[in-house]
Amino acid sequence: MPAFICITCGTQFAPSEKAPGRCPICDEDRQYVPASGQAWTTHEALARSHFNCFRQHEKDLLGIGTMPIFAIGQRALLLATDRGNVLWDCISLLDQATVAIVKAMGGLIGIAISHPHYYASMVEWAHAFEVPIHLHAGDRQWVMRPDPAIKFWDGDTLPLAGGVTLIRCGGHFAGGTVLHWANGADGCGALLSGDIVQVLPNRNFVSFMRSYPNFFPLSAPAVERIGALLDPYPFEVIYGAWFERIVPRDGKAIVQSSVVRYVAAIRGDGSAELK
Repeated sequence: MPAFICITCGTQFAPSEKAPGRCPICDEDRQYVPASGQAWTTHEALARSHFNCFRQHEKDLLGIGTMPIFAIGQRALLLATDRGNVLWDCISLLDQATVAIVKAMGGLIGIAISHPHYYASMVEWAHAFEVPIHLHAGDRQWVMRPDPAIKFWDGDTLPLAGGVTLIRCGGHFAGGTVLHWANGADGCGALLSGDIVQVLPNRNFVSFMRSYPNFFPLSAPAVERIGALLDPYPFEVIYGAWFERIVPRDGKAIVQSSVVRYVAAIRGDGSAELK
């Protein structure tokens, strides 16, 4: 039976004889069902019309994205660690070329994902490389394709390898997670942030939202909590969810100033100019 994929958010569902009647992730207020209605594809059909592309961000970090853009359009990141390669976030397409390239680079030791909008075809990837998927238990309800490969973790941090730590920040989702890479950016540290810390087009600020397509903000306490959880970790670069969404320098200072700016805006009366 095919494992149907939602065309709007890219989530793969458990195998079934016919397409699901609805996508709970798109029905929820952080995402949306387009005016044209819910539509579905399969992994096989997607592989006939799309392919994956690659970009080297730095020595041990490779971006993997799908062309033409599919669903939300995020790219995954392949991070080389002292234990092996970790896939950060996920995409819907896993074609034969991608499998061959990743295996030639040493395969994977695991998959970690920031939040449910990027679960994509995570089980497909886990099966291909025979590795676990590390998801925060706070987002358990959003798994549309349950599988033994999925390993839920609790608490605020989970070490994956030397200098590689998952940090549960919450915010966008209850289990919203970022990855801190201590050796990134030539040893200055890097933050792989997904949508939990959103890199903005001007790269001078980051932002924080409950829903990006529906412009629904987070509360001030939720944003302050994100800032407090990231405060102990040094990082120079922030890798957002898309190829071009990267803060190349001063990432830690930009997060700190963005938290202050956001909280001032959300608690203010709108009369003051933001700096």
